[in-house]
Amino acid sequence: MARHNRDGYGVDQRGYQYVIGFQPDWLRYVKVTRDLETGRQSTKALYRNPADVREAEPGDRIRTRVTSKEQNLDFEVIVDDPNRAVRRIRVICELPGRDGRREEEVEFIVEGLLPEG
Repeated sequence: MARHNRDGYGVDQRGYQYVIGFQPDWLRYVKVTRDLETGRQSTKALYRNPADVREAEPGDRIRTRVTSKEQNLDFEVIVDDPNRAVRRIRVICELPGRDGRREEEVEFIVEGLLPEG
């Protein structure tokens, strides 16, 4: 039986704080990719599940929520996966730029399926 979601916390390249709601027996990590002021792109592990292996079966539904109050960001991804085939979910968001006018594209990678323990 799948266990209830947990909350994890992380900070991105620009110092924005996040809360990650995740399934403890599915999620491996969440990464964030965004453009820096230098024009280069940066990818950072936003949150990594402290567990190396799963304690229970993850269930048929994948649920991951990412929130950042500072950026007015709040999304949840729910995927029905009865055959446990999904390994990675990619979400691209448009957020206000640091100057408040220009839109910025921010990508989140949700990587999953912890191995059996």
